[in-house]
Amino acid sequence: MFSIDVTIVGGGVVGCATAAACARRGWSVVLLEQEADVGRATTSRNSQVCHGGMYYPAGTLKARYCVTGRRLLKEFCAEAQVGYDECGKLIVAADGTQIGELERLHALGTENGVEDLRLLDRRELSRLEPGVTAEAALWSPRTGIMDAEGVARAYARQAAASGAQVMTGARLVGLGKSGRMWDVVVEAGDSARDGWRHGSRCVINAAGLWADRVAALAGIDTTAREWNLHLSRGNYFAVDTRHAGRVKHLVYPVPPADGSTLGVHVCLDLGGRMRLGPDFEVLDADPRPAAGFGLDTDLDYRVDPERAAAFHEGARGFLPWLEPGDLTPDMSGIRPKLCAHGFRDFVVRRETDTGLEGLVNLVGIDSPGLTSAPALAAAAADLAAEVLA
Repeated sequence: MFSIDVTIVGGGVVGCATAAACARRGWSVVLLEQEADVGRATTSRNSQVCHGGMYYPAGTLKARYCVTGRRLLKEFCAEAQVGYDECGKLIVAADGTQIGELERLHALGTENGVEDLRLLDRRELSRLEPGVTAEAALWSPRTGIMDAEGVARAYARQAAASGAQVMTGARLVGLGKSGRMWDVVVEAGDSARDGWRHGSRCVINAAGLWADRVAALAGIDTTAREWNLHLSRGNYFAVDTRHAGRVKHLVYPVPPADGSTLGVHVCLDLGGRMRLGPDFEVLDADPRPAAGFGLDTDLDYRVDPERAAAFHEGARGFLPWLEPGDLTPDMSGIRPKLCAHGFRDFVVRRETDTGLEGLVNLVGIDSPGLTSAPALAAAAADLAAEVLA
């Protein structure tokens, strides 16, 4: 059985960025991704937004990693020639009762280190975005959009160029401690005969929708730690192309008080296509297999057309020109949340309990996980360095 320094489980943008960060340090690295390519699941099934960082409680990992990650992602996309557009975002108050919340977000964002935030009155908003109607807005010019799947692939290429082995179609099926090493068992292809096993001094769990299952496979009581993921679906509806160019910036409502979502907002992609979403659909049952792992692409990503009415109702307050017939079902994504409602911070932890030494867990990496990816990767690599010292 061959041995390596670091095994990374999960080939989303966080896993790929972590592989690149670890390989740059000169360690031998294997990244395991069960899908046919990297960045196919949560990474690509979201708003593709590089968030500013004004939503998250000061001092939390989400606040710190979002602000740092955004700056690093912008630099990385320029260097790697991955699509990125710093288009800016407006958070809009439908009426005067919501202006206080904009002021709170402005103060929080400033405390978190978000640059160039500015409160706009109705007239200033109208000049900046004539297609949007609201009483006031918080303007975040540093918020951007990107090709998230392209970012994941670029990090994977960078990792491979530094000597990492990026293994797709490789599913983790066994993970246990054997002396000072982790025994990593992998299935590949159509049968166990096509797989392998190897020893690893350090294992980094960056498995996204399956991170709690990987932690459990390693021997962690995820129920006791409250690490069992509460998966929810975020749906998107496309806006008729006759409105292309009518809105030039991302537009968000004041977020719901329960913190479950940022609210149904106007999303733009790099081609200028406009969508609304995501909403917050609580899944009554865990869509994953009862035990073990399955492919992310086997999950149900269908969008119910009947949800269009709620989307229209949510957006017409600031898009008065939007008609019900302008909306058609688009895509959905599933979020790896640590709680169904309210705020839970990222889990970024090096295990020190007997029998778990050498394991680094990244669990509950929901939004702003995409924006935070390079900062999460740096933190994971630092924890791996403690293991390998």
